Amino acid sequence: MTLTAREPRDAAALADRIARVAADKKATDVRVLDLRGIGSDTDFFVICSGNTERQTKAIHDAIHYELKHGEGLLPSRSEGEREARWILLDYLDCVAHIFTPDARDYYRLEQLWGEAPARAVG
Repeated sequence: MTLTAREPRDAAALADRIARVAADKKATDVRVLDLRGIGSDTDFFVICSGNTERQTKAIHDAIHYELKHGEGLLPSRSEGEREARWILLDYLDCVAHIFTPDARDYYRLEQLWGEAPARAVG
């Protein structure tokens, strides 16, 4: 069975899994933001960077593959794969954001969610 909707699972463990897969693909500056209790529609953001569009796509592909085949989990929404400057994978209680360095500097999600507890991974 492939999960796409909110079903009981550990959101923190999912965020950690996504962060580890990204780090294994040589993503840089991997951070997990805990958004629980802040009023967000999700519990966690995993934010990371790839040095090029090609690397951001490779990070996306690895996360998608590992969660699909390892967890039976598909994102409810995925955006940005074509341009690969900012790729978003929405797993409902955890959203992965994969940026090129310029896009990450421009959108500054860490600053927008500055009140959220954050930790580095990798």
